[in-house]
Amino acid sequence: MKTTTKKLALAGVLCAVAVVGSMLQFPVFGSQCAPVQHMVNVICAVCLGPWYGVVVAFAASVLRNLLGLGSLLAFPGSMCGALLCGLVYWKTKNLPATLVGEVFGTGIIGGLLSYPIAITFMGKVAGSIGYTAYVVPFLISTVAGSVLAGILVKALEKGGVLKTLRPAESH
Repeated sequence: MKTTTKKLALAGVLCAVAVVGSMLQFPVFGSQCAPVQHMVNVICAVCLGPWYGVVVAFAASVLRNLLGLGSLLAFPGSMCGALLCGLVYWKTKNLPATLVGEVFGTGIIGGLLSYPIAITFMGKVAGSIGYTAYVVPFLISTVAGSVLAGILVKALEKGGVLKTLRPAESH
């Protein structure tokens, strides 16, 4: 099978997993935490690379919003996490560092970028929320998803499945 076809197919499956997995969400301080998206970000980083990860995160965020399963805050959180963990894995091939990249990208960078989105597009009053308001809920969600991802990637690696998921050029 062509590498591009394999990558697109895997990206589509991971996008679907993120969307369906967002039904397993829980509220934390006015934000809906969806840990499966963060697990998908890490799997994309390990199997597909940073650019596919960002596209999967964007597509999943669009679908989640269209289906009423997410908010506009899904965009900065998932996309920043996908980009940072993808870049970390691409450069280091180190899973623990990749998990930290996901947590920092989503929890800190995505959490901080959510503030102007909430003010501008969601009608939040600037005085009613602090600029760090989304950091804690995003951290909770991404830590949970990153732990799931770490366990899943190690299990896939141990079972030899990870080798078949990775297209030849991403090794």
